[in-house]
Amino acid sequence: MSRYSLSHLSDTDLLHSLHASISCERASTADVLANIAEVDERKLYLTAAYASMYAYCIGELRYSEDAAYKRIQAARAARVFPAILPAVAEGRLHLTGVGLLAPHLTTENADDLLAAASGKTKAQVEQLLAERFPRPDLLTLVQPFTTAPQREGEPAPAQVGVRETTGGQLAPGRDGCEGASAGQLAPAQVPTPTPRDRVAPTAPERYAVQLTISKAMHDKLRYAQALLGHQVPAGEIAEVFDRALDALIGNLERDKFAATSRPRGSRHASDDPRHIPAEVRRAVWQRDSGRCTFVSADGHRCEATSRLEFDHLEPVAKGGRATPSNLRLRCRAHNQHAAAQAFGAGFMDEKRRKAREAAAERARVRAEEREIAARAARARAELEARGRAAAETMPWLRRPGPRGRADHCPSPAGS
Repeated sequence: MSRYSLSHLSDTDLLHSLHASISCERASTADVLANIAEVDERKLYLTAAYASMYAYCIGELRYSEDAAYKRIQAARAARVFPAILPAVAEGRLHLTGVGLLAPHLTTENADDLLAAASGKTKAQVEQLLAERFPRPDLLTLVQPFTTAPQREGEPAPAQVGVRETTGGQLAPGRDGCEGASAGQLAPAQVPTPTPRDRVAPTAPERYAVQLTISKAMHDKLRYAQALLGHQVPAGEIAEVFDRALDALIGNLERDKFAATSRPRGSRHASDDPRHIPAEVRRAVWQRDSGRCTFVSADGHRCEATSRLEFDHLEPVAKGGRATPSNLRLRCRAHNQHAAAQAFGAGFMDEKRRKAREAAAERARVRAEEREIAARAARARAELEARGRAAAETMPWLRRPGPRGRADHCPSPAGS
């Protein structure tokens, strides 16, 4: 008999079994969160050849994207506020509730807020947060949307729908999770008042793309359609985007690894030891297939294909040279991991701290420059306005009066 066949149980035993299983599930969930939090803190996903905790939860632990996002969010919150774990284990809080509470938890309010949310449903937690942290009223938007055309190439009829914004909705964005530091409570935690861009499969080798574009992008699209009028007479947007991506990818490949159909050797050697010649970048990129080369102890290769960097096996600081045999592709996370192994975690933390300070200083200088330019522009505009006002007034001040006197030169009294 299968362990999942429960038809032999009485009603009482079945209900008892259900409650016991749920109790075990809650305790296990709390244990899972504690483990995820510790693995995330130690960044052990890197040695397993994953670029982020999010990628590890999906690739290694086989969670769905949404399940991975919720557990990482709850685990990071629980690391800062440990009272979350027993609340989950005892069934006083569910993962969705933790996700809703996480952005609002502070050292001062955590105990009170967790107690207030105890035993509440998702809707009740949302009501609690609305009372404690009120937000401005949301606007009702009237937006056009389209339905699929009836015939190939026929423009879709525009319709009008009413949609209310839903600020505060959390979406499990891959980028947000991967880019989040271990200290963050929730990856990709941003309000989404408009629909998120999405790509979804609809049929074999067919995908639907949904996005919202600005007026400027709309104008560019229409201009591109006009320029392609002879080549794409119907102006199909899919064809326009396909050609645009071909052009964009070509430019990015040239910038990233010097891709070209007519390669040639470097004419001038650089004195910079960190400079990587174009032919070396091409060779390394092709050899590594545009993918991070980090491999875990069990043979799993990191699947990251974005934010790739050229990493020196023998660091430049130790005399390493920019040759194909001394270079490899690494995602940023594994590049930083290799640097920490070579120079020590403390050294890399200090380098990152200095880099953050330098970036903040550059941002401050740019902000000051923008403010100075804005003040100068305002001053010029004020001077120009004064000049125009004076130019408009002078003809009236100099208009001849009786006996040839100018109106602005009144005669002395009694003259």
